Amino acid sequence: MSSRAIVWDCKPGPLWRAAGIAIRPLYLALGNASLFYVAAMAVILFRPPGLFSFFADRIALAALCLVVGLRMLALREKVPFIPGITLPLMGLTALAVVRALREPFDAQLWSIVASKFVVPLVLFHIAILVFRGPRQRHHFEIFVVLSLAYLIFVAIAFLAGSPSLIYPRFILDESLGFHADRARGPFLQAVANGVSLNILGILLLVFSQKKKIVWLLWLALPVAILATLTRAVWIAFAVSGLVLGFRTIKRRAFAAAGLVLVAGLVAGIALRTSDHSFHDMLSDRTSERGPVDARMAVYDAGWAMFQERPFTGWPAGRMYSELARRMVGYHLRIYYVHNTYLALLVEFGLPGLALYGILFFNLFRLSRHGMPDEVPTVATLRGVWPVLLCVYLFNASFVDMAYQFVIGLLFTIAGMLCAREEAAA
Repeated sequence: MSSRAIVWDCKPGPLWRAAGIAIRPLYLALGNASLFYVAAMAVILFRPPGLFSFFADRIALAALCLVVGLRMLALREKVPFIPGITLPLMGLTALAVVRALREPFDAQLWSIVASKFVVPLVLFHIAILVFRGPRQRHHFEIFVVLSLAYLIFVAIAFLAGSPSLIYPRFILDESLGFHADRARGPFLQAVANGVSLNILGILLLVFSQKKKIVWLLWLALPVAILATLTRAVWIAFAVSGLVLGFRTIKRRAFAAAGLVLVAGLVAGIALRTSDHSFHDMLSDRTSERGPVDARMAVYDAGWAMFQERPFTGWPAGRMYSELARRMVGYHLRIYYVHNTYLALLVEFGLPGLALYGILFFNLFRLSRHGMPDEVPTVATLRGVWPVLLCVYLFNASFVDMAYQFVIGLLFTIAGMLCAREEAAA
């Protein structure tokens, strides 16, 4: 009795092929979460406040959370928990959310809450899950190089008086943001632009092995920093540059002299090749007292508000109107407490500043938690981590840090440092 082999037709039908094509992007995203991460950071970088793409950054962050969440389920991973950083971040987020819930819905208020607390909380834990190997860190390196090159180009275009080269065009819109007369980049604020340039410049030295790119961008970086016309940014960049020279180059005196010489030469060339109006503007910026007097008045008013409510803080709906009422004789477009630490005291009282202090104390401790077999890139990053934190904290003394790209960048690096510990555990 002859038997015939049974042959199954395993060719997928058109519906299955269509389904396979439809989920292919999701498959690629799950396998390249680091690319998805840097894409979300790019959207955050170019988020134009008040325009049609106002929620583009929120959509990008939600999509990133979805991809990483599905990846966690597929790999059976757990949400990372770093007590010294997770708990203070969650505490600050809870304080901000409860404060916002007590007021009628205000999109701008919730946007600030997201930028200052929700975004760093989310990005920190996602970075721990995503950046665990050299391939993922290489993706971040490319992002650092491209972002720094773009910000330098825009700043130099402003310095050279070439607005046609500046893109996106909303950067030139004087009705949006602050400091339209300075190199403010897509942040629409000069200090945020300067801090980003400084941090990205330091990260470039750590991540990039392409020496020509490093030196080319670093030679142009002082010009971009100069174009921000912000004294706090100048000081932070100069000090961090000297500290890095002493820490990373063996011949320390030569490194310090070289950095100062290069910065001086580039700045001098920039001043001589620019027009007289910028030279006059720079002279006025270094000597003007108006902004300093206004800030001192804001500090006095904010400190008085804190003293009235040292433990509970002020309601979100009354804080800025009360600040404006107390600043007699000043007619500002928008009233803000131009100091992150004083803003925390006014908003949340002493509990808010205490949580912030605990958070950054534990962030500083990340520089000492390296593993013996840690890869050189992460070890170098851990070595310059205190410098990055000091650049951020120093500039936070002159502005309320509500710029999610700057904050997100800082907590992304913190997540990378924690990821190595978790992977080795």
